[in-house]
Amino acid sequence: MAQRFRLQLDLQWFAGEKTERATPKKRQDARKKGQVAKSMDVPAALILLFSFVTLMLFGSFMKDRIMLMFRKVYENQLSMDVTSSNVQALFHDLMMQGLIILAPMFILVMLIAVIGNYAQIGFMFIGSPLIPKFDKINPLAGFKRMFSMRTVMDFLKSTFKLLIIGLVVYTTLVGQKTKLLALGHAPLESTFSFIGSVTLSLGIKIGAILVVLAIFDYIYQKYEYEKSLRMSKQDIKDEYKKSEGDPQIKGKIRAKQRAMAMQRMMQEVPKADVIITNPTHFAVALQYDSKNMQAPTVIAKGADYMALKIKEIAKQHGVMTMENKPLARAIYAQVEIGEAIPAELFQAVAEVLAYVYKMKGRTN
Repeated sequence: MAQRFRLQLDLQWFAGEKTERATPKKRQDARKKGQVAKSMDVPAALILLFSFVTLMLFGSFMKDRIMLMFRKVYENQLSMDVTSSNVQALFHDLMMQGLIILAPMFILVMLIAVIGNYAQIGFMFIGSPLIPKFDKINPLAGFKRMFSMRTVMDFLKSTFKLLIIGLVVYTTLVGQKTKLLALGHAPLESTFSFIGSVTLSLGIKIGAILVVLAIFDYIYQKYEYEKSLRMSKQDIKDEYKKSEGDPQIKGKIRAKQRAMAMQRMMQEVPKADVIITNPTHFAVALQYDSKNMQAPTVIAKGADYMALKIKEIAKQHGVMTMENKPLARAIYAQVEIGEAIPAELFQAVAEVLAYVYKMKGRTN
């Protein structure tokens, strides 16, 4: 008894264990709620990397535009009359020049941000995450989130990134130690040029490293997402019941439909002209009305128990029954209820009906 009880508990435990991959329906429902595998580090790292790449590619263009802007201010606009319209025109001109200088970086950053998100989740626009949820401001729930495994992993991930970035900065600056010590005797232009090149080199290195780490983070987020979507065998069965209907209920409905169909068929048996039997396994009820039918029609048929019921009802209503094994089998196999007899069976059926009509003293 105890062993059986333990076995039942084990079976229940395995049935409830979430070991199965999520079904397409569950994935679709999760996506509708905004639950997708996404790493916020991917677009952030790509933006950082390509921002420095933009500075490297368009640095000379930006420098020329900045020099031109300051030269124009110092040469032409410092001596102008300070009026409301002049100041407004000056700031408008400076703002347009600033936008032109930053336009390449803005455009590339926006494009990379869109690509970084689209590559992870595709096109998705939903409003459910924007709906305020009061459980998010619940202190108890917030306390649990602070000490959850996800929070610990995020802390370790951030610490690891800081260590990597610190190591890259340290090795880069140590490699440039000689030039750094000589900056005190270098011209100002050379100092700015050196600082700019070191900053640009650091930015590209750090951006590239963060992109690699972001890819690993995306793989981890994908793993956690798949893990959170896992289903137990019972979950899959419940989902199937909800989507397709409970098999037991569907079975009862089909049984009810069969019963109703059988009842309607049995009501047609008294209208038959003849019942052709096997004699025990098959029974086929034929009706022929020359005014409304082009050929004799099967109005009921059955095998075994159904055949017995058809013959029983036919006997109760005085419908003639004839034994013809080949014909009964052929009609049962080839003709459905409500269909006319096919041409190849006309001769055999006509002979049967002729005999029936002769016995009844009827001509058709």
